[in-house]
Amino acid sequence: MNSPARALTSLRITSIMLIHCLAVMAGCSGISRGDSLFADSARQAERDRMVDEQIVSSGVKDSVVLTAMRRVPRHKFVPARYSTIAYHDVPLPISHGQTISQPSLVALMTEKLALQGAKKVLEIGTGSGYQAAVLAEIVPHVFTIEIIEPLMTEATRTLTELGYRNIHTRVGDGYQGWPEEAPFDAIIVTAAIDHVPQPLLDQLAVGGRLILPIGRYYQTLELYRRTAEGYERKIITLVRFVPLVREQQQE
Repeated sequence: MNSPARALTSLRITSIMLIHCLAVMAGCSGISRGDSLFADSARQAERDRMVDEQIVSSGVKDSVVLTAMRRVPRHKFVPARYSTIAYHDVPLPISHGQTISQPSLVALMTEKLALQGAKKVLEIGTGSGYQAAVLAEIVPHVFTIEIIEPLMTEATRTLTELGYRNIHTRVGDGYQGWPEEAPFDAIIVTAAIDHVPQPLLDQLAVGGRLILPIGRYYQTLELYRRTAEGYERKIITLVRFVPLVREQQQE
């Protein structure tokens, strides 16, 4: 093969590899989300404004987290009647008495998990699926648990439609975690509880982080990091979450 032909072939191969890399992002980051890269670009300007004016201004600086917040179409995770305000920095009601957290809080909790290099993250309280989608933009494997089965059905449908294939779901009591998949590099709890569940602490990898709201009426967002000697605790801020639903509460 002559040099010009060889060069043209090389260019074609490079172009194909680049297109593949952009199409699935797996070839670049190890994350397989199907076609979610192209999920709803129509409201990209709103997402960019949300990040620039609400999330960055709230103090979130992690570029990986900010990129994830720009990509995930929040309006797909809220009821249609709230679609027009999906990118306002407010929590919104979803079905079954639950809520979707305000974007700046989702970004803050995600940033505090320090997910660089993380492979497996556990989420307790799938809700709409929005937080799981944000996590799935960053780490290869997200495991998420929701106790309200119809809510999980709705979230799974949304996540599937958006092309997320690195999110593993389970219906059940999140208090017990997902022991057969442990240890996790990070665990996030998106509903309030009055104490730290020991099973979740046990399922953290050494160096891993757990973030969750603690309290009933007055809640604090707390961060735990597992060390070789035990756990380090840090209070982040005051928050307000719906309470964690457990199996005995449904009886």
